[in-house]
Amino acid sequence: MEALEHFIEIVGNFLSPILVVGLLGAGAFLTIRLGFIQLRRLGHGFAVTSGKYDDEDTPGDVSHFQALTTALSATVGTGNIAGVALAIHWGGPGALFWMWVTALLGMATKFAEVTLAQHYRINMDGQSAWEGSVAGGPMYYIENGIKDAFGWNWKPVAMFFAFMLMITSFFTGNAIQSNTIATQVADNFGIATWITGLFTAGIVGLVIVGGISRIGKVTGILAPVMAAIYVSAAMVVLFLNMDAILPAFGTIFSEAFNPTAGVAGTGMGVFLFTMRYGVQRGLFSNEAGQGSAPIAHSAAKTDEPVSEGVVALLEPFIDTIVICTMTGLVIVSTGVFEAKVPTSIGLNDGNISFVEYDEDGMHNSADEPDEVMVSAGVPTTDNGSLFAFYDVSVDGFYTDEAQTLPFSGTIFMDLDDRGPHAVSEDGTEYEMLYGDAARNSSPLTTLGFEVGLAPIGMGWLGKWVVLVCVFLFAVSTAISWSYYGDRCANYLWGKKAILPYKFVFLIFHFLGAVIAVTTIWDLGDIALSLVTLPNVITLILLSGALKKLVDSYFSRKPWESGKM
Repeated sequence: MEALEHFIEIVGNFLSPILVVGLLGAGAFLTIRLGFIQLRRLGHGFAVTSGKYDDEDTPGDVSHFQALTTALSATVGTGNIAGVALAIHWGGPGALFWMWVTALLGMATKFAEVTLAQHYRINMDGQSAWEGSVAGGPMYYIENGIKDAFGWNWKPVAMFFAFMLMITSFFTGNAIQSNTIATQVADNFGIATWITGLFTAGIVGLVIVGGISRIGKVTGILAPVMAAIYVSAAMVVLFLNMDAILPAFGTIFSEAFNPTAGVAGTGMGVFLFTMRYGVQRGLFSNEAGQGSAPIAHSAAKTDEPVSEGVVALLEPFIDTIVICTMTGLVIVSTGVFEAKVPTSIGLNDGNISFVEYDEDGMHNSADEPDEVMVSAGVPTTDNGSLFAFYDVSVDGFYTDEAQTLPFSGTIFMDLDDRGPHAVSEDGTEYEMLYGDAARNSSPLTTLGFEVGLAPIGMGWLGKWVVLVCVFLFAVSTAISWSYYGDRCANYLWGKKAILPYKFVFLIFHFLGAVIAVTTIWDLGDIALSLVTLPNVITLILLSGALKKLVDSYFSRKPWESGKM
């Protein structure tokens, strides 16, 4: 496992800067090339989404609104709850600013990829409802768009994209979702992660077997409801902490360009580090440039590709500018992002690590010692490393939850393959100790809601708000991502691969629930990078053809006829 984690770290560090430059560069280029279309045509996007121009006789499987909610169900997910918390934990509050930048530029990117996906989609007449009547996505415009524009054979690139997006669907859109649910349920109720994984896999399976038509009907109800619940709860917290909102914005802007050490000590003076985390989590949240959402939008009933493009540019706005901002403000305004709070620390928890800090306050991974000696609660190691939870050092250990009985003894990290456990000076053994530790992922967001609602005596409600929304967000994301992956499987191997794909998807959903959160997120980041780069390169190459589609649409104004 250590070798795998080291490999993931090396690959991730290599790909991350490339991803940042590629996404921001492509977004900026398309924004200028299309004349800031994300601002000029935002209102038209809302008008098309409303359904006033829908035509049931046009080819496709779902309405404009259902296509948007399917895509939003994939994007409005754990990235809005856990992803924002991760970005702030490791990149500092300034990471939220770079999520905003990614979203603003991503609106143009999302418009571009969805418009091209609609333009190059194919019909699948004669197939059953669960297989869908149309198929589209970047793999089609990578292959056919590049061939039309330049005469190049980019089918191998299209196949690479489809294969990597299918792999991404197993991790980013699926395993991470089940992992977040299982972590949240275990943190609150102590229910084993494998039980939660089986339960959510069953729910997802019942929906995805019905194909995009059933997915669209479910997400058309689920997406608006879950967004309304979450935003409403966040607004209550911000209202109760109104005097902290402006200082929170000040912290976010100042930390974006001059980051200082946060609770994890990772942002000290490292501008690119903060920027990288913001962009990565922004991409994970709104998926602009990744090439996933165009697959859902390709199923929309329309003859006008640009009409679906303007619908799609609403996604990063709703997902990141609205919902992620709510999460970020709750975390920063309540101050929980830099707090250490009483925590139950299972000694076999996958989020335990060992760190050391350099002179600038940056944390670095350290080798795991065989033993951690603890005297009157204070831990020391023979190699000078620090026992950490979510990469933040734990300063003291206790044997009781109230932290009145300091632990003295030895924590054995691995002894005769028995696994980590602690033995006190009197010989008593423990598999769990207690201490003040940092929160991360969805538990950090939960803490923000708990602290934020405490002034009205409803801090207990924060746990339930986040728990319900994590469940709804994660399940809906997995449901939508299953469709993305099965379109890729169909592109690579034909319709015979769709059912086997769905089966493997559900297996990964279960496995994701029982694997350490850091490993899952890091694997997701690598898959995202590999799938995003060929997509954004293609978008830039096809920007000329895209511009012609846009100019034709807005000069003809087909919506004035009332149907598109």
